[in-house]
Amino acid sequence: MSHHLVAMEDVHYRYLDGTPALCGVSFTLHHGESLGLVGGNGAGKSTVLLHLAGVLFPQRGTVRVGDWPVTPGTVAHVRRSLGMVFQDPDDQLFMPTVEEDVAFGPTNLGLPPEEVRARVETALDRVGAQHLLARPPYRLSGGEKRAVSIATVLAMSPDILVMDEPSSGLDPASRRGLVDQLRAFEHTKIVASHDLDLVVEVCRRTIVLDRGRVTADGPTREILARGDVLARARLEPPQGLRSCPRCGAVGDWHLA
Repeated sequence: MSHHLVAMEDVHYRYLDGTPALCGVSFTLHHGESLGLVGGNGAGKSTVLLHLAGVLFPQRGTVRVGDWPVTPGTVAHVRRSLGMVFQDPDDQLFMPTVEEDVAFGPTNLGLPPEEVRARVETALDRVGAQHLLARPPYRLSGGEKRAVSIATVLAMSPDILVMDEPSSGLDPASRRGLVDQLRAFEHTKIVASHDLDLVVEVCRRTIVLDRGRVTADGPTREILARGDVLARARLEPPQGLRSCPRCGAVGDWHLA
């Protein structure tokens, strides 16, 4: 089996208060695919990601990452190939300096110091944040924190990149930098986001979730142009796919 494969099969999960979060979610993702997960608040996007990362486990159904079913006993193996960037960068940045944060994962893999240094430099260079090496994370802007949190994951050389609301709180320049970073990541990636224009730019395939169920799955531009599907999921079409009410043109007519 390919170590890049990601799959969920009939996954069900309820929170402790009995609220259903996932109701039979199934999908398969292969090497190099880029998947957007979209849906309104409470649709189940973050819950899907937490299952893939082994933070939560299905009450029914199976989750697989590469050669491993995701279970409490396999989490360490899963996390060597799948890296997750959480919605709030402060959940990932806890060391005194940026350098130590990015080095934390490779160091705990037991890599030699020279390999750790090389990974730190490469990861920060990929997100344009080498100049932040000695800075404490609490002194960073929102965009800088986001870049460094991505670097902490890239330093682990994951085959699969998973991101939860990556553009949340970013200014336009930082968001553009994020889009460029995601487009440059050549392996498998999964992006859960309310930012549908970002999903259009970085994901070829999109799954729509509504109340814990998959309601649509297909090519991103086709799925996100379907007003009926988006309306049921309490979403609006991304700006880049909206048609002009007068001429029917699709794209940036609203800027003219």
